[in-house]
Amino acid sequence: MKALVLRDVGKIGIEEIEKPSPKQGEVLVHVKACGICGSDIPRAYKDGAHNMPIVIGHEFSGVVEDKDRTWNVGVFPLIPCGKCECCKIKKYEMCKNYSYLGSRRDGGFAEYVAVPEWNLLELPVGIGFEVAAMLEPMAVAVHAIRQVWTEALDRTDVNVAVMGLGTIGLFVTMFLKDMGIDNVYTIGNKESQKKLVMEMGIPESHYFDASKGDAVEWIIANTNSKGVDVFFECIGKNESLNVGLDAAAPLGRICTVGNPHSDMSLDRNMYWKILRNQLTVTGTWNSSFTHEVDDDWHYVLDRLQQGRIHPEKLITHRYDLENIVDGFEIMRDKKEPYVKVMWEQ
Repeated sequence: MKALVLRDVGKIGIEEIEKPSPKQGEVLVHVKACGICGSDIPRAYKDGAHNMPIVIGHEFSGVVEDKDRTWNVGVFPLIPCGKCECCKIKKYEMCKNYSYLGSRRDGGFAEYVAVPEWNLLELPVGIGFEVAAMLEPMAVAVHAIRQVWTEALDRTDVNVAVMGLGTIGLFVTMFLKDMGIDNVYTIGNKESQKKLVMEMGIPESHYFDASKGDAVEWIIANTNSKGVDVFFECIGKNESLNVGLDAAAPLGRICTVGNPHSDMSLDRNMYWKILRNQLTVTGTWNSSFTHEVDDDWHYVLDRLQQGRIHPEKLITHRYDLENIVDGFEIMRDKKEPYVKVMWEQ
């Protein structure tokens, strides 16, 4: 079969490899769509994967064809050990001994992939493969929101900011709007991002280009000097974290979402802001997948079935498998604006 193989840092390309043979408890998924995650770029060109050579890709969907039936599936890429303390309380996203499709074992940029049956989510009629391939980043966005949201927050009065409008930041924005939150302030650095958030219902006055001014001053000015009650840091840089700490209202909540670009540190003044304003700073990681109706994946699936969200609007590039490296290079070199780069059969 054809697959995108990462042999070493920077050595990535389409190869003919053996079709996988599922082990006990696994099924063979015929992949129909797979998206490039932002984390795949440093994995391919800077840091490498945990095990190489490897087929990368963890945002994918496909078809299971077994002797009993054919069914369409989305795939939770984290394979928990099932034995650690986190697994025992169904916090599988924090498993201490996990494997992972696309970084620790072969993933989705291939015609076929062997997947534990436990990791599959059957797709209802009407959910297409491209949309299903974005279940994973959507669930990550929902998980981030759930880390800081409480029912005590008034959806019509609360001030929320999202800084960093890549795929996850845009999905956070999409789900916040779906929740009925009026005052969502978005901070990006591209006209294409401004266009996308406005299509989601964000007023033009609630978008700020951080490359053209002081984001803290803009937030304070637009919230009657109150600041924001909830801040999502979706970049992973000191500068954007400091914006959140500086612009948070008293008792504000800050969710650190973005993978760090380098070492993170707090200077004394920012530390004082956490103390004096009694801020809550929390992290988020991956998403909850428990096969129960209240997990993040089922939340997303419910919104899709209701037609409440439209993730397909974030797909900017589509490739066949033979040319998907072109998509990786667009993201690596930032040759042109992009959000979600997708392979679909």
